[in-house]
Amino acid sequence: MTTPPPVADLTTPLTELVGVRHPIVQTGMGWVAGPRLVSATANAGALGLLASATMSPEQLRSAVREVKSCTEAPFGVNLRADAGDAGERVRIIVDEGVRVASFALAPSRELIARLKDAGVVVIPSIGARRHAEKVAAWGADAVVVQGGEGGGHTGDVATTVLLPQVVDAVDIPVVAAGGFFDGRGLAAALAYGAAGVAMGTRFLLTSDSTVPDAVKAQYLAAQVKDVTVTRAVDGLPHRMLRTPFVSSLESAGRVRVLVRAVRHAAGFRKLSGMSWSRMVRDGLAMKHGKELSWSQVLLAANTPMLLKASMVDGRTDLGVMASGQVAGVIEDLPSCAELVERVMAEAVEVLGRLSRH
Repeated sequence: MTTPPPVADLTTPLTELVGVRHPIVQTGMGWVAGPRLVSATANAGALGLLASATMSPEQLRSAVREVKSCTEAPFGVNLRADAGDAGERVRIIVDEGVRVASFALAPSRELIARLKDAGVVVIPSIGARRHAEKVAAWGADAVVVQGGEGGGHTGDVATTVLLPQVVDAVDIPVVAAGGFFDGRGLAAALAYGAAGVAMGTRFLLTSDSTVPDAVKAQYLAAQVKDVTVTRAVDGLPHRMLRTPFVSSLESAGRVRVLVRAVRHAAGFRKLSGMSWSRMVRDGLAMKHGKELSWSQVLLAANTPMLLKASMVDGRTDLGVMASGQVAGVIEDLPSCAELVERVMAEAVEVLGRLSRH
């Protein structure tokens, strides 16, 4: 087991809530946030989140046990609240003693209560003040607030506008996401009233990330202008690197796009071990309470498979690269330990310098 290097500590409501040394969260990125990255993050003193949406329940249990074999530090699991087997995944989290459950979509009041009754810390991710207010009223322990700069599915409100709105609206710890990559950002988030920052792209671009080296090289070569938002993947706004493949998706006809989605749905069913009936139920759950067309529900199958093509198989000509805008300013591949140490040292230096003025 790797012993983390000595780095400056900043105690915040987040560190006290989840028991980590540093107010930094590594987000649950599909096909990226696996046991290696999560355990390296945990050993560095930050909170790592396993991405479970691309795992079967059996794979999730195995991944949790692998992380536990590599670290004694707290970590979490990111879940899809609308998945048909969410209850089974919650049972795995509870059985295995996982410290934190995070959600990309707001979990139900009942799911929050079940986790809290078992002593699990519940941290949903939200993109609007009203969603933060809702989950806080339901008993969520903290929220991750992602502004429009963030990678993957995103909104159009900048972090610097959304973050203070949410901080003022709820009485639980708020973690800032979208546009963070260094200690200056952490210091700025703390100044806004956040309890820490969450970073995806910055952790993807570490030596502990399992993303193929050639794919990492494309991220490092990207400029800020090379990061775009498109609806071509699944009908929802999705921030990613602009590539010839993304352009081809945007120019493809509707029939061609839907045929590809059906093929990807079949591929994901095989990988995940899900039945067609379970996939249909998950589609109905996605649609419930949302203004989604059936085409959008079907297109959702594109997301995991197009991400896998790049993040696992290294085929950026056949897949997409979800990315925050910060990809345009990241230039190296430190280890998670080096990254956390750097961010913390810089944040402490910045805060100290400001306090002297």
